[in-house]
Amino acid sequence: MPFHPSFVSLHLNYGTIREVNQVNMEDKEIQTEENAATKKDMDKIVRNHVLGAMGIGLIPVPLADLAALTGLQMNMLRKLAKAYNVPFSKDKGKNMLASLVGAGVPVMSAGSLASFIKTVPVVGQTVGALTMPAISGAMTYAVGKVFIQHFASGGTFLNFDPDEVRAYYAQMFEQGKDFTAGLKQGQGVSKEQASAA
Repeated sequence: MPFHPSFVSLHLNYGTIREVNQVNMEDKEIQTEENAATKKDMDKIVRNHVLGAMGIGLIPVPLADLAALTGLQMNMLRKLAKAYNVPFSKDKGKNMLASLVGAGVPVMSAGSLASFIKTVPVVGQTVGALTMPAISGAMTYAVGKVFIQHFASGGTFLNFDPDEVRAYYAQMFEQGKDFTAGLKQGQGVSKEQASAA
């Protein structure tokens, strides 16, 4: 019994549609794997810079630690921007960083106070060495998380509004304190990462 030409055409079209749907499903699986790798990469960038910030907090010279911390956070922003294919400008990055950290004035004043306290001989350096690494690490953690959220939602340096993320920055700063405490204790894993596992 010969097949009618329209039946053959219908069968071929159905096979093509089925193949296209299979390819689309495979693409979605690949995108999901890429997104998971991206989040893991972003967390690694933030973690490495938090560790660097904690080391910078040990610099005994007042204000030199804050200058070095700014440079480290700029490097983190550059890497995050590159990962999200967001054009990076050093000037815009500095402005965004200053406006974000400046938005958390109590946080910034705590960092400045911890830096200036190092001017007091012996006691000040001891207190500074105990507090500045945690504050520097928490600030870096918060900056990283804010920009990850901003870039992941399609944001750029041009449309960043520090006022909109002020509450999120404060929340991430508090989370950053826990994160740095975990790193100090050698756990290396935050509560957030442990609950995700």
